Amino acid sequence: MLSLIGYLTVAVILTLLLTNRVAAVVALAGVPIVGALIAGFGPAEIGELVTAGLGGVVGTATMFVFAIVYFGLMRDAGMFDPIITRIVRFAGNAPVTVCIGTVLLAMAAHLDGAGATTFLITIPAMLPIFDRLGMSRLVLTTCVGLGAGVMNLLPWGGPTARAATTTGVGVNELWTPLIPAQVVGMVCVVLVAWHLGRSEDRRLSAVGRQDDGTTAEQSDDTVARREVTVTTGAAASASDEEPRSRAAGRAVEPAPLEPAGAPDDVQAELRRPRLFWFNVALTVAVIAVLVAGIALPEVVFLVGVVIALVVNYPGLAEQTRRIEAHSKGAMLMATTLLAAGVFLGILEGSGMIEAMADTAVSALPGQAAPALPLLAGVLGVPLSLVFGPDAYYFGVLPVLIGIGEQFGVSGVDIAQASLLGEETVGFPISPLTGSFFLLVGLGGVDIGRHIRHLIGWAWLVSLVMLAAAVVTGAVPLWA
Repeated sequence: MLSLIGYLTVAVILTLLLTNRVAAVVALAGVPIVGALIAGFGPAEIGELVTAGLGGVVGTATMFVFAIVYFGLMRDAGMFDPIITRIVRFAGNAPVTVCIGTVLLAMAAHLDGAGATTFLITIPAMLPIFDRLGMSRLVLTTCVGLGAGVMNLLPWGGPTARAATTTGVGVNELWTPLIPAQVVGMVCVVLVAWHLGRSEDRRLSAVGRQDDGTTAEQSDDTVARREVTVTTGAAASASDEEPRSRAAGRAVEPAPLEPAGAPDDVQAELRRPRLFWFNVALTVAVIAVLVAGIALPEVVFLVGVVIALVVNYPGLAEQTRRIEAHSKGAMLMATTLLAAGVFLGILEGSGMIEAMADTAVSALPGQAAPALPLLAGVLGVPLSLVFGPDAYYFGVLPVLIGIGEQFGVSGVDIAQASLLGEETVGFPISPLTGSFFLLVGLGGVDIGRHIRHLIGWAWLVSLVMLAAAVVTGAVPLWA
């Protein structure tokens, strides 16, 4: 009976999340409470389960809030502006360097782990160059998606934070062993961009260039200059849930990132060019301390935020405005993580996860269980088309971990393998995330054509990262 209630609870949550019928907080917190009541638990018992669940995620949620605020402050201060300017200048007019520059810019912009930010920086900066050269906009969205996807593995990104919440281990513990695989993935993405640039160069040469730099036979996605209204998901996360945006598919002039909706004079006031090197040094120090594990991630980012505010924006009024400017996305994701704590606390404390795993074990051939991490890694990218980040990491992953533990397979191994594809490299092809629609909307490309063009390359990069993780021992080939 407990197993059946558990599976029904997960099924209802997945259905609600996949169909976007309610906010993630409602599904993750409300449905498990109802399930616990049906299972015979009283209000006091449920309260204890919820308290225990919240205690397991408070550190991750805190880290996420301060990480979003910190990188938002760095964007406001203009730390990323010289990077953007130099990459755009490096791209020039050669398709190969344009594609490589696009990937590099996307990776740099995604240092804060926010998909919307990456797309709002990269697409407007590179779209005029692609259009001027007659290059395919599908190549643009593919390069941007790959660059953002490989960086979405960062510990302050949405998938890693969710996986840490589900497994009950720190984000550093999940991410640090995967750093070599992520570096390999970054190199692989640059090589893919080089290949796409070479292909575009050959196509443009075959078509023939006109004096104005465009081609006589541009592809449909290039000549399409249509405006696309993009309604994104409700939750803005560091990776893949973004606020509502109206995205124009037409070419715009490259510009440094500005706080959304801010007038020009406000944007200029926020810039701190004289503090550029200080902000760079501070960011390097924050990341170094994070990787070294000297202090808890939430403490590292808290200290970083305090220093960034005091140095860049002294005074109560200005500091309050900067915090308020970045609070929406941070708090939406934090509430989602806290709701996930309710979900996990009830399912684990009530015994539902154990009962569900016992039921699944009876149907799973024992020979297949040691391959769970490998299977999770191999299927990560295509599963991004079916399961959004909340649905997978809070609904599917706990069940997989429960099954694996019955056969002695580490849940951390399954989580780390999942992170190499599911909603990391796979999030730019996932219609279940709000930032996906921002990507295709800003690029002015058809959704179906974008997915078909990107999924093969995304899957390839994911498999290369998985192979690197297996070689380095981060993911076992056979647990």
